[in-house]
Amino acid sequence: MIRDNAPPDGRTVLVVDDEPSIRRFLRPYLGSQGYRVIEAETGRQALALAGENEPDVILLDLGLPDMDGLEVLAGLSPWTRSKVVVISARGQESQKVAALDAGASDYLTKPFGLAELAARLRAVLRRSPGEEEGLPARVTYGDVDIDFQAHAVTLAGEPVHLTPTEYNLLACLVRHVGKVVTHAMLLREVWGRHSLERDHYVRIHVHKLRRKIEADPARPRHLHTETGVGYRFVP
Repeated sequence: MIRDNAPPDGRTVLVVDDEPSIRRFLRPYLGSQGYRVIEAETGRQALALAGENEPDVILLDLGLPDMDGLEVLAGLSPWTRSKVVVISARGQESQKVAALDAGASDYLTKPFGLAELAARLRAVLRRSPGEEEGLPARVTYGDVDIDFQAHAVTLAGEPVHLTPTEYNLLACLVRHVGKVVTHAMLLREVWGRHSLERDHYVRIHVHKLRRKIEADPARPRHLHTETGVGYRFVP
């Protein structure tokens, strides 16, 4: 079942949830935000509609009647470029980590506010395909300027000295800007697979990064902690 709540040139959101009340709750709001809304009640419907419509983002519940949401994620990840935001009543950290490691761009625990949902959607859609595949030549977020070609970082115009590990950590977070990056993902990309059991590496180096690029490290604007899960770089 497909319902269009916005002009054809709007972004497309596929809402995957077996609860009609959730879909009725989301449909008018997403339409009012300019999204074209598609709905699926099961995992199989979701995979079929994702293939037919290539939505920009998929809102995916994990507790589907025919298959687990993680199975849907596994079915999507080899071929789709759609961003996936998990919306689930499962609030355990292990569930969040599993979904994010499986390819989800973000995770919202039910119940959630519509304003927060809209902000999360803007964040995941803000990342261009180029940012998903690699790094832009240069990015500026507030007072922080990062020149990836020159491997140079400045804060309010002043050079910031980063160690190679700190630079690689920052680059990894910026490459996934707006997305929660789990401890395991950071360890794998920055330190290598042999370091997957060493979560303290990430905490130590994020603390050092905050002291170097945040105006107030105690109240970070850019390097946000997702407790028990990982970190998010917020523009």
